[in-house]
Amino acid sequence: MKLKQTLLLLAAAAMSACCCSETSTTSVYDNLPFEMPEVVRPAIPDRAVSVADFGAVGDGMTLCTEAFAQAIDQLSAQGGGTVNVPDGIWLTGPIVLKDNIELHLSNHAMILFSSDRSLYPLTEIIFEGLNTWRMQSPISARGVKNVAITGGGVIDGGGDAWRMVKQSKVTDSAWKKLVASGGIVDGTNWFPTESYLRGQKGATDQNVNENMRTKEDFEPIRDFLRPVLVAIHNCDNVLLEGVTFQNSPCWTIHPAICTNLTIDGITVRCPAYAQNGDGVDIESCKNVLMINSSIDAGDDAICIKSGKNEDGRKRGIPCENVVVDNCIVFHGHGGFVVGSEMSGGVKNVSVRNCTFSGTDVGLRFKSTRGRGGVVENIFIENITMNNLLTDGLLFDLFYGGKSASEALADGDEGEATDMPFKPVDETTPAFRNIDIKNVRCNGARRAMLFNGLPEMNVENVRVENAQFYTTTGAQINESTNVLLKDVTIVPKQGAALAINNAKQVKTENFICPADMEVALTVTGSRNEQIEIGSAQITAEKAQCSAKAAPAVKIN
Repeated sequence: MKLKQTLLLLAAAAMSACCCSETSTTSVYDNLPFEMPEVVRPAIPDRAVSVADFGAVGDGMTLCTEAFAQAIDQLSAQGGGTVNVPDGIWLTGPIVLKDNIELHLSNHAMILFSSDRSLYPLTEIIFEGLNTWRMQSPISARGVKNVAITGGGVIDGGGDAWRMVKQSKVTDSAWKKLVASGGIVDGTNWFPTESYLRGQKGATDQNVNENMRTKEDFEPIRDFLRPVLVAIHNCDNVLLEGVTFQNSPCWTIHPAICTNLTIDGITVRCPAYAQNGDGVDIESCKNVLMINSSIDAGDDAICIKSGKNEDGRKRGIPCENVVVDNCIVFHGHGGFVVGSEMSGGVKNVSVRNCTFSGTDVGLRFKSTRGRGGVVENIFIENITMNNLLTDGLLFDLFYGGKSASEALADGDEGEATDMPFKPVDETTPAFRNIDIKNVRCNGARRAMLFNGLPEMNVENVRVENAQFYTTTGAQINESTNVLLKDVTIVPKQGAALAINNAKQVKTENFICPADMEVALTVTGSRNEQIEIGSAQITAEKAQCSAKAAPAVKIN
């Protein structure tokens, strides 16, 4: 009874700390743990036109590509302004934003992008952290200043006509309907065209063969090269506000190498079965606010990136000064994610007051040997997580290109062992200096997994005032200087805490059920300074291997 009362008091205190009100663009800078300038919003001239003035018809049948282009061109020639999209369904091909242009949707407007692939030529672009070729994005901006997409309404990418579908991700009736519609079935996957299937068979980690360089190399597989719905690259002063972005052919929103990016009050909707259906992928951007937004994704929901492997290291542009506040995620491979493309580095990130419900992982940090890059100075607080498929908190430097749930289903988890060292060089990734507090997780397979490299441990991580009610406890592998303070883990099976080859791991007021037969396990031959402070963990409830035991102190 005493343990139950303690857990309830801790949960109540943590919940009271969570802010549920809307975050303003001024208060978001309060108490930031790093210096960050105020993000500059775009300056849009006070003039406007309607897309209907240029012959567009909002009947969902008339192609309006030229009308959008003419409206943008006219305003651009005058120095910029707002293109208004009235109520209606506006069918179109690609829209290209220019300097000082705002695309403003009325509350009952829908921009519906055509599924005619001939409207989307191949273009050079950054995708999956690489410099590559893909079809032109439905909405794009490149190398411009002061651009915005605002208002209400919906922007629909028509993604069902573009994507492959895995049979395991849809119902039997949906699968039968899909197969009957045409396309190609290959094993347990459905493909819309032969061109897509050809590209998929030659792909590496959902990207093209690295030997492909020229446009001519890509043409035979162009259907595989599905576009990102909104690609805003190398731009300054960008605003996305109020609009719903849905049903993308691939990733939904991808700002890359932008400065002064504000994402406020948007909704992203992509089916859970959507292949590569990421929500928002912020890559190599500086000075970013993402606030008051809702994401329902088929892949990672809110993701921070900075390039992949050699391309990312050559670019050398970190993602830095990022604030994510008051966002909610329904479904997705991760609620908040860093990586796996983080070769240019990630630093100075604050994530606050967010809720993740039904995602694979809650807080997901992923990379692998070969990436390089340093992820550091990450501050996370006031996070509520519910009904997760795998881990509440995950640091994985052995990421293999699968979602955590897919890796689990395929038996790729592995066991704690003395893994061999490899040389440290520019391709070695690092996660360090990460502070996490006020976290509630009710329902997950595992509370936490720290999975560092033997040669580059996950380092300097502090988890404070956190509660995890899960199937299994926390696993800390190959990590250095980890503090768990006022952390509660209540697993249904196994130990509450398992440590393997870790150094300077300390728990203070660690709470777990008092009736556990084994509350702590420590394995491996490279442990140092393991200090356990817990009223429930005694020497009798700890199982330490012979090599690990000398490093363990139980208070």
